[in-house]
Amino acid sequence: MAQNPSPTPLLFDRALLLQRQRRAAALGSVNFLLERVVEDMNDRLAAVMRDFEAAADIWTPGEGLQPGLRRRLPSVAHIAPPDSGAEVLPLANASLDLAVSALALQFVNDLPGVLAQIRRALKPDGLLLAAMIGGDTLAELRQSFAAAEAECEGGVSPRVVPFADLRDVGALLQRAGLALPVTDVDRVVVRYDNAFALMGDLRRMGATNILLERRRGPTRRTTLLKMAQVYAERFADTDGRIRATFDIIWLSAWAPHESQQKPLKPGSAKVSLAEAVKRGTKG
Repeated sequence: MAQNPSPTPLLFDRALLLQRQRRAAALGSVNFLLERVVEDMNDRLAAVMRDFEAAADIWTPGEGLQPGLRRRLPSVAHIAPPDSGAEVLPLANASLDLAVSALALQFVNDLPGVLAQIRRALKPDGLLLAAMIGGDTLAELRQSFAAAEAECEGGVSPRVVPFADLRDVGALLQRAGLALPVTDVDRVVVRYDNAFALMGDLRRMGATNILLERRRGPTRRTTLLKMAQVYAERFADTDGRIRATFDIIWLSAWAPHESQQKPLKPGSAKVSLAEAVKRGTKG
């Protein structure tokens, strides 16, 4: 008898994420990454020569993308995540021409499942365009905390969330049944006076540790000071300011439609690779 597939492992406390985001808004959010994404998304949508009558913004923090995309999209429905942290989208099948999302999908426990829901919500030839944090984001902070905890506490606890890389995201788009997937990375390097200034910005982004396996007690002062020292020793520029890396992964794909370009079937090429190489070397 076939066994039921194992449930998706839970990495993130999504209810805590919403609390942290609301706290960040009350403190005064730090939005430089979101502002960069909005500007880039406007440029990317401007290159798509079509009108989008039914568009939804999926789980973008705060007010969502509607204020920043007004010049390209007159109306975008903002889908806010439920307070429970559940990963269910209230979208009817084949109801959207466009689905967008900014800086939200990196905190999803079941990303393949959410992408499959988006795929079902798109009309044929509908577009998904999203930006999520991934790659080597905050690698400097992760390494500095690991070194400090190993020295001060004799062990390492999870501090920075595990981010998907570019290849993984492209494969997930295909797995969800989306066509013509494209992914690329926008690397942003931000400089700070010290590690504590970086951590202050992360708090006001609502992006502090929400891992279910996180350490629940307060971090020891000696560990924090050692982390800041290691960060400054390993990742500072000549002027003493430290670097923090943020990788924004862009993903786009389309709901399948018969009008879309299809890949050639194996063996259908009219010219062999050897013949193409010969032609290319002539002259």
